[in-house]
Amino acid sequence: MSGDKPGPEPHDVPGPVAHAPRWLLPSAVAADLDPDADRAGPSGRPRRTVRDWFVDVGCFLLAVVIGLAAAHTVTGDPDVPHGLAVADQAIGALACGAVWLRRRWPLGLAVAMIPVGLISNTAGGAGLVALFTLAVHRPFRYVAWVAGVQIALLPAFFWLRPDPDLPYLAALAVTALLTSAVVGWGMFVRSKRQLVQSLRDRARRAETEAALRAEQAQRLAREAIAREMHDVLAHRLTLLSVHAGALEFRPDAPREEVARAAGVIRESAHEALQDLREIIGVLRAGDSEEAGRPQPTLAALDGLVAESRSAGAKVVLDSSVLDPVAVPASVGRTAYRIVQEGLTNARKHAPGAEVTVTVRGAAGDGLTVTVAHPAPPGPVPAVPGSGQGLIGLRERATLAGGHLEHGAQEDGGFRIRAWLPWGR
Repeated sequence: MSGDKPGPEPHDVPGPVAHAPRWLLPSAVAADLDPDADRAGPSGRPRRTVRDWFVDVGCFLLAVVIGLAAAHTVTGDPDVPHGLAVADQAIGALACGAVWLRRRWPLGLAVAMIPVGLISNTAGGAGLVALFTLAVHRPFRYVAWVAGVQIALLPAFFWLRPDPDLPYLAALAVTALLTSAVVGWGMFVRSKRQLVQSLRDRARRAETEAALRAEQAQRLAREAIAREMHDVLAHRLTLLSVHAGALEFRPDAPREEVARAAGVIRESAHEALQDLREIIGVLRAGDSEEAGRPQPTLAALDGLVAESRSAGAKVVLDSSVLDPVAVPASVGRTAYRIVQEGLTNARKHAPGAEVTVTVRGAAGDGLTVTVAHPAPPGPVPAVPGSGQGLIGLRERATLAGGHLEHGAQEDGGFRIRAWLPWGR
């Protein structure tokens, strides 16, 4: 029948079962409550499990027992011809055999049992089983129609075929109560299965969301480590590239200048290796707080400027922050990285130009950091770069709760300006 399959039911449609250590997964809880969830056969229909076989055999035997009890009312009635009693029992036997089709066609079987139940007392047990199956596997509107028709036909049935042991009203009331109890029991089982299905869906959704959150956390951690590696190593490697290039293009430089450049190269290489070891240590430990050396803050800005000056850069530091130690560590570290990246870019793209570093701010007003330089005074050597430094700085400033802007100036120079929050 076309109306026999209005839609998939919780017990009929198998869902995916997660693999890996299942007892640790949220979906395992609901899957354990519904062990028949993953049992689709080659034809797409659910396979009968051991539990299903027990239930089906039990329903068949129940239909047979009730049918035999009802058959006594026919065979024990002297007013019923022998041929009619045999036909009644034969139809009841066929109805009991049809109980095995209840999972595949619950609505069709329940509808077919309405006329069968009118002409055969022995088919009464099979009719109750079919009605119970319909209540379990189909929405209430189908159950209400079928059960309503059956109860509406009860007065006519007992008027034409009265029960020899019970009065008319008593038989009518008992049968109606039994039909209602079967419907209620079936709806209870259906509600329980829907609840289990809901739990399984919520568990899968929670599991998926947890996996997405873990993936996002890993991605953010990788991005943070990549920014840190760029900020730390780009500064050192730029010093190496600039001084190595100077030695390459000026092989006749004075001995003192060659020695100073070689010292800067050696020191920068040593610092780069040390920073690389720390970053690798962070990756292995899985916790950025376990780094070997403390992270730089605003108080380390003087050392950064002094290092750049010792490497031959012209840097002017103008800071109005009286107590750099009072600046929050996260804000100071972000400001340090901004200045570091600005000095690195100036060394690559404007060698020989004077770089001005300005730091202004106070608690409650925020911290403003500016790194600016004019156009380069001479030719600029080709120094490779990733092009990701300024993008990383903007991300750092945004994560710290501030903002950053950068761009070329009218005189051909370049400026980086950032504002970072500094609460009281």
